[in-house]
Amino acid sequence: MKKYSKKKILLLSISGGILICLISIYLYRNTLLQSIVSKHTARIEQVHRLNIHYEKMEMKGLNKIILQQLSIVPKQRDTLLTLKSAMIKLSFWKLLTREIEIRHVTVNDLSLTFIKQDSIANYDFLFKKGKEQLPQVTVNEANYSERINKLLNLCFGFLPENGKLNHICITEQKNKNFVSITLPSFIIKENHFQSDINIQEDTLSQYWIANGEIKQDDNTLKINLYSSDPKKISLPYISRRFGAEVTFDTLSYSLRKDILSRNQVRLNGQVQVNGLDVYHKALSPEVIHLDQGKLDYQINIGENALELDSTTTVIFNKLQFHPYLRAEKQQEYWHFIVSVNKTWFPANNLFSSLPKGLFNNLEGIKTSGELTYHFLFDVDFAQIDSLKLESELKEKDFRIIEYGTIPLSKMSGEFSYTAYENGVPVRTFPIGTSWDHFTPLDSISPILQTSVLQSEDGAFFYHRGFLPDALREALIYDLQVKRFARGGSTITMQLVKNVFLNRNKNFARKLEEALIVWLIETERLTSKERMYEVYLNIAEWGPQIYGIQEASSFYFNKRPSQLTIEESIFLASIIPKPKHFRSSFAANGQLKESMEGYYKLIAGRLAKKGLISEIEADNIRPDIQVMGEARNSLAGNEPESSSPSTEE
Repeated sequence: MKKYSKKKILLLSISGGILICLISIYLYRNTLLQSIVSKHTARIEQVHRLNIHYEKMEMKGLNKIILQQLSIVPKQRDTLLTLKSAMIKLSFWKLLTREIEIRHVTVNDLSLTFIKQDSIANYDFLFKKGKEQLPQVTVNEANYSERINKLLNLCFGFLPENGKLNHICITEQKNKNFVSITLPSFIIKENHFQSDINIQEDTLSQYWIANGEIKQDDNTLKINLYSSDPKKISLPYISRRFGAEVTFDTLSYSLRKDILSRNQVRLNGQVQVNGLDVYHKALSPEVIHLDQGKLDYQINIGENALELDSTTTVIFNKLQFHPYLRAEKQQEYWHFIVSVNKTWFPANNLFSSLPKGLFNNLEGIKTSGELTYHFLFDVDFAQIDSLKLESELKEKDFRIIEYGTIPLSKMSGEFSYTAYENGVPVRTFPIGTSWDHFTPLDSISPILQTSVLQSEDGAFFYHRGFLPDALREALIYDLQVKRFARGGSTITMQLVKNVFLNRNKNFARKLEEALIVWLIETERLTSKERMYEVYLNIAEWGPQIYGIQEASSFYFNKRPSQLTIEESIFLASIIPKPKHFRSSFAANGQLKESMEGYYKLIAGRLAKKGLISEIEADNIRPDIQVMGEARNSLAGNEPESSSPSTEE
């Protein structure tokens, strides 16, 4: 009995102690809050050189915080933030688990201003390291699922289910230019929100409407954005910052987070845009238009990997496909996998879905039949040599019913060709018998033909426009040297680039180039012989020296049919860098000794083709006599750069 009484007394004592502590915390909660805030504020002020001031901060009840007249001013800079008043109601039970979840918020007159005058900005402290450095995260600690989960928990925690934000203004100002985003009244009621958004960018005014839904318990977010007037939404700032213009009719976004396990998070959602127009000179000289674009995504995030699941669906206009992407980090090396497998679908769905302004030569093209596509890119940076690159577009009963803006078969007959330098046209001439300098293929030395082929594209007469192995090897080399050193282009690709496309170097042009190459080769719109004839008549062989007839005359005062083996190999060697032909010569006007390896390589291939004997190949040396106008150019000029090697 006494034992039982002692236990009871002990239990009551502990309970009483806890109760006294809770009462003390409640009674002194404001003192405790002030102490915690002051400690953290002082540290932030010291590290980032800020002045943080507020007139009032207090806690009402167990979970309501009142804040009044807050300001943040970087030292010797313009004011960054001002706040008239805020009332934040937190989830009491979440607080007990050391998590923050806002249940209700009221904010009045919040102003956030980013100002940059010349090189001085009031936000540059955000990009500077303070005196106290954060601990470095080791590779083993880089748990991506945990990081994403914490970040989203923080975001959802700060998105209340109910609240009202009155007059929120965010301004970015650089010298005399500015962008101001104002929300007169942002209302959240029972998880649903709506707000007008006023945009002022210099002299341009816009009026948007945003609405959507926030559900903390389900970890879901939905947002819709559209203009309140008939005009499209124009994204501010990016024109001044990036020289781009992006407009659209409507944009919607949704997100849902699911925790599958301790180290596995899944994100599902959708992004949809209608009436999208994009302009940037790096993409296309014209405005790119997309009627409808939609992405239904599933992203799987693991401890050390991020994966775009193959259930993801991409829709733009009439085309639909399922991409797969995986990025995984092992130790300090990344491993990337990208794949697309599109089963048989109507061919015209592809060509009618190409965004307007992006594929000018293909606009309006109509096709019939079916297509299927397979793509795989797999690179492990721990062993780059194992890189895999596969790309194959197959056709069934395919044919072109109607050409687009330009007839893709134009190379089959005589056509007008314009040569460019630095994007500026320098010469225009016909590729056919009406041009005095035109040379038919059968009037060109077989030795020269084969030398150029072996140097540029030895399999030209056997492939269908692409050499995946050559592209793969070029990409491996580029990744190893960390620059674009090799291209892996075939003669067909070079022809399409020069005959059909503009001189803007961008990703869209490479896609258009690939499609035109595929169409020409698949449909045999131009014979291989005619393509090679065009190539030899438009190739640049020196500064504004175009075609083999001009080249033969410029270097040797000969016709193409009269060239020797050594002269033919030399002309093949300068095609990659025609303006730097002098780099092949020593100061005495003779070819450099380093050219010998290249000569031996091409001579050996000529012998294998049966065009010269093995004995002739063994006796080939880099020995030529420049007799044409090029001789005057060589006089008194030092070599400009390294000469071609056997790799080139």
